[in-house]
Amino acid sequence: MNESPRAESNGCEVRDIVGIGFGPANLALAIAVEEYNESCSPRDRLTAKFFERQDAFAWHPGMLLDGATMQIAFPKDLVTFRNPTSRFTFFAYLFDRDRLVDFVNHQTFFPTRHEFNDYLQWAAARVDADVQYGTSVEQVRGVRDEDGTVDLFEVTTETGERVLARNVVVAAGLRERIPEWARRSTRCFHNHKFLFHLEEMPEPVHQRFVVLGAGQSAAEIVQYLHYNYPQAEVHSVFARYGYSPADDSPYANRIFDPEAVDELHGASAEERRRIMELHRSTNYSVVDLELINELYSTEYQEMVRGRRRLFMRRASEIVDAKETETGIEVGVHSTMDGLTDTLTCDAVVLATGFTPTPLNAILGDLAPEEGKPPVVSRDYRLSVSPDVTGGIYLQGGTEATHGLTSSLLSNVAVRAGDILTSVLTRRDQTETLATVTRQDTYVTSEAR
Repeated sequence: MNESPRAESNGCEVRDIVGIGFGPANLALAIAVEEYNESCSPRDRLTAKFFERQDAFAWHPGMLLDGATMQIAFPKDLVTFRNPTSRFTFFAYLFDRDRLVDFVNHQTFFPTRHEFNDYLQWAAARVDADVQYGTSVEQVRGVRDEDGTVDLFEVTTETGERVLARNVVVAAGLRERIPEWARRSTRCFHNHKFLFHLEEMPEPVHQRFVVLGAGQSAAEIVQYLHYNYPQAEVHSVFARYGYSPADDSPYANRIFDPEAVDELHGASAEERRRIMELHRSTNYSVVDLELINELYSTEYQEMVRGRRRLFMRRASEIVDAKETETGIEVGVHSTMDGLTDTLTCDAVVLATGFTPTPLNAILGDLAPEEGKPPVVSRDYRLSVSPDVTGGIYLQGGTEATHGLTSSLLSNVAVRAGDILTSVLTRRDQTETLATVTRQDTYVTSEAR
């Protein structure tokens, strides 16, 4: 294990919590820490510091498409499920923005992404947290004490700044999934930063776009391109025979309940896999039924009028893409008839999803062996070697142990509370053990 000199000898400040990343997950944790500190005595307060590689708080700014709405209800905000009386609720935000009555009159549980992003930025600006933006964490190393245990971690940034932490909370987000045939460029890009890529894209010449993917993001981009480029063809390529509707019915939505995390974590790995496979239609490669109907209506009206611009390339895959001086040639293979078409396009958008950010780059020897899933306890604490008594917590990358809410907003409030409770409980246990040890030492000394 990579190790650092003991804290007392290197002059670094020691924080109870150091958070890596400051998106919604660690923002919810920062709020939970602030509310705890306000309720306890000064001696019991926690100290926390967060590092965020972006220059300011931003939540998927490249996908803030006009009119796109949230897929979760607004009460699943940063705090409500943990503390509905908090001043950081979505309702408190609406009241502060003087839009509470108007929002209620709107009669929806699903705000636009623009509005929810504004809520998140509002909360990030109000929380009393030590956040260092524009800073990436380079590595986390264990620090051994006199007994040989690792109860502290040294967090080092890309600039060489060092901070010691009793607990590290990793919220490193997701990594874009890119097909093997794809070479990223101004004409071939992932949807994650879609709006920014459009600004960089050369002026359309062929008036044709290809969008790969069958999920919500893919369908939204198809609709966006079709509307904003009224002369262009838009080809939606996906392996399914047609878009599948997301199952957001009340019973199916219980897979996102906080109680589901308890039940899934307590079940066998085989049973977790079975349940999550059965409920993939709540989250993966599915589209809101309303959007499906809108796209179908658009395609049908084009059939009626005779000028086709929207094409659904069902049961198909992209097998290659070659850039030219004026565009990109995309090979679209039909798995039904075995034929391959070559489409000369202005751009191909990869709405191909994400994978968890690997832990090894940050945690080094503290991370699980490459290729092995992390072992994570119910309180989101990563299982490391027995000599590591400090806490490493994961906000994301825990779907195999905690269920579908691992990388979603649905459970950020409750998960922040779980992590905070774990940190406090372990601190109290450590202090109690230290007190007992001191008393035993005193009694032994008196006996002599």
